[in-house]
Amino acid sequence: MKVSDALHQRISCRSFLSKKISKRIIKKIIEQASKSPSGGNLQPWKTFILSGEPLKKLIKDVKKELIKYPKGHVTEYKIYPDNLPDLYMKRRYKCGEDLYSLLQIKREDKENRIKQFKKNFNLFGAPVGIFVFINRLMGYPQWSDLGMFVQSILLLAKENNLDTCAQESWAVFHKIVHKQVKAPKEYMLFCGIAIGHMDKTNVINKIRTERANIDDLAEFFGFED
Repeated sequence: MKVSDALHQRISCRSFLSKKISKRIIKKIIEQASKSPSGGNLQPWKTFILSGEPLKKLIKDVKKELIKYPKGHVTEYKIYPDNLPDLYMKRRYKCGEDLYSLLQIKREDKENRIKQFKKNFNLFGAPVGIFVFINRLMGYPQWSDLGMFVQSILLLAKENNLDTCAQESWAVFHKIVHKQVKAPKEYMLFCGIAIGHMDKTNVINKIRTERANIDDLAEFFGFED
């Protein structure tokens, strides 16, 4: 599969089949993703991959916590900056509204919106969860390296006929994940990645988020054509 095809076909899958995924395939994806670039070759990431009973236990523990904290705990990093400019706020708002509109959940229907939010924490039914951590010492440049590593995982999964959803939402339950995987204290949870086979019968997987026009993204200088 060409990289351009993987980029075009990849979506944030929000409903998975329960079909099991072998450790061999996941290990191959992580090994290949490790070729991602990082400044100074620091490779500041660390992953913990859960399936089977360990994943069920994590989901069960988080489900109990959601009863007391339906929006989760305080994150260790800001998922979005304060005072997000209108350009970005509009994109974020439209993404959410397109999703709920597809599901026919109205804005005032708080109960069903929360119910949909909670589905993040069973990985939308995916049989495998990859939890991506970064060393707490790292700064902005290394966080950008981490993003490239995550992108590599998403594209390699698509190459292997698997679907994914990168989920920063897991950051709201970082303490539970940290305890479950016994991550070293110097590592911070960045995101979870749900990975498995898409349920193509579920309408939620029909959503396609819009992308900005090239003229809004790039300016070119010095070209003759």
